[in-house]
Amino acid sequence: MRTTDNNLGNCIVADPADYHNLSQIANKKISKIRLQDRSNLLVFPSRWGELNDKVEEASIFSLQQDNRLTTFNTMGFVGLNETQLTISSRFAPQKGGDYFLHFMLQKVFGINVFNLDQTPDKESIWDFMLYLFPYFLKKAIYQGIYKEYKRKAFNDPNAKGAINIKRHIQLNRPFTGNIAYSNRVHSYDNKVTQLIRHTIEFIKKHKLSKNVLWNDIDTIAAVNKILCATAGYRLNDREKIIRENQRPFHHPYYLEYERLIRLCLQILRYEKLTFGREKDRIYGILFDGAWLWEEYLSTILNKFEFTHPENKKATNGIKLFSNNRKTIYPDFYSIKKDTVIDAKYKTLQRHDLGREDLYQMMTYMYRLKLDTGIILYPFQDEGNLHRQEQLLMHPESYGGKDASIIKYGFPIPQKTKNYEDFKKQMKNEEKQLIRNQITKKRQH
Repeated sequence: MRTTDNNLGNCIVADPADYHNLSQIANKKISKIRLQDRSNLLVFPSRWGELNDKVEEASIFSLQQDNRLTTFNTMGFVGLNETQLTISSRFAPQKGGDYFLHFMLQKVFGINVFNLDQTPDKESIWDFMLYLFPYFLKKAIYQGIYKEYKRKAFNDPNAKGAINIKRHIQLNRPFTGNIAYSNRVHSYDNKVTQLIRHTIEFIKKHKLSKNVLWNDIDTIAAVNKILCATAGYRLNDREKIIRENQRPFHHPYYLEYERLIRLCLQILRYEKLTFGREKDRIYGILFDGAWLWEEYLSTILNKFEFTHPENKKATNGIKLFSNNRKTIYPDFYSIKKDTVIDAKYKTLQRHDLGREDLYQMMTYMYRLKLDTGIILYPFQDEGNLHRQEQLLMHPESYGGKDASIIKYGFPIPQKTKNYEDFKKQMKNEEKQLIRNQITKKRQH
């Protein structure tokens, strides 16, 4: 099944089996889905329970008794048993690839998508798992190669551990001074690094994405570190390594390994998950569209001295009051450019800025003492001009100063020949945004 984000309920689930499967996920907060049932479900940007604005508190979709399925900001792929649902971005044309989602993922995660136009019939979100692997591998390796205690057998004169009498008799007759014993030692060659090694070997043989392992110097270095650490790698051990990594991973230091392990398990168990061999287990990979849009804009604005407070990590917040903890998190702001920007992924039409949107922007501007607020949202470009609307604030409401709120629609190309053409048009729109709003001299 296929639909788009924010589909306004225009998707009908006709098959009774699909309705039964999807109803087990629908109308339910992601956090309320039992952890063991969602162990094969990756949701970005969250690690469960760590976000301030609670991505996991939203539903993936709702499903009504009239078989009407309604999606929200979530994009990606989710399945249960034999039912698979792909949620594309609403900016993907009915015929053609979901270039907008590909483009944002490529920019945010720093990945290169190879041969995209050659596989329009396989436009499955599962392909992104292979492309995302280097991103999470590098984040994990940055914390160091994972090591854990392993019990290792020795046979030498320097006994430091539990002596194994039976093994000692077998190895040391007649006695020559050696003692058979075992001890717990730190080892880089363990079930976690072996799982990563098996994933690397799997990707090496994938005809479309094998190049992602050699795309940049940092990825090559990370891959080589894993190769060196896993001298005990054996292809025939793959199923055993997968079973050993089934239990949830928790470590106070190696935090980045949690998502990497889950990603590796999904890659290695791709066929089993795709064909629904695990009964009543949810599988898939989902992206919060609002977060992805905001992070994409960050790749543009970070070159122009904009601060990007991260409300999901509770960093760089701005206090509203001196005697309580109320904190606001503008998406982007620049004191030097006298501008605050609010990224909106929702659909906006002309003259339809809601009261909450306006009041939120006015709060940011007043607190930061900035004269320009920009509400930046994507819209379908069908040959129209940029949808730009300016609201001049009344001088008496803003301390006698001239100030304005600008609603700026970022056009998403709808008519493109291929992905390269789409990227070219998007880069042109980025330049228009920079020229029209970021580097423009304000005249209120």
